[in-house]
Amino acid sequence: MRAELREAVVIDGATVLPAGTELSGVVTSVERPGRVKGRARVAYRFNTLTFAGDRYDVATAQLSHEAEATKGEDATKIAVGAGAGAAIGALLGGGGGAAKGAAIGGAAGTGAVLATRGKDVRVGPGASVNTRLSAPATIRVGR
Repeated sequence: MRAELREAVVIDGATVLPAGTELSGVVTSVERPGRVKGRARVAYRFNTLTFAGDRYDVATAQLSHEAEATKGEDATKIAVGAGAGAAIGALLGGGGGAAKGAAIGGAAGTGAVLATRGKDVRVGPGASVNTRLSAPATIRVGR
């Protein structure tokens, strides 16, 4: 993971880290989205910062991002399947056919939900994240 500070870090009136300081880090865990429940998740932390040609080891709090929920989309798939099944059943077999068609279509929609995984996690360019140091860091200032 790579990121840049958008704003300078200022302590007691002195700029310790200028805007544009580069942070780099590691992905600490990844979880795939589930088929019915369980969203995709990625976690990471920053462990190095670089500015003015110098690199510093740092330890930050872990950050994580979770994918969007798909419950509404899943319900739509089931409802569309049931509606389509009812329409086809009504055309082919009248009222009784509509009920059977709705059940078959709903089952097909449920099958589609069970066969597909949820959305992936997206952390796009320019995404804003906030973190804190989890251990003290020593940075040389004003050489």
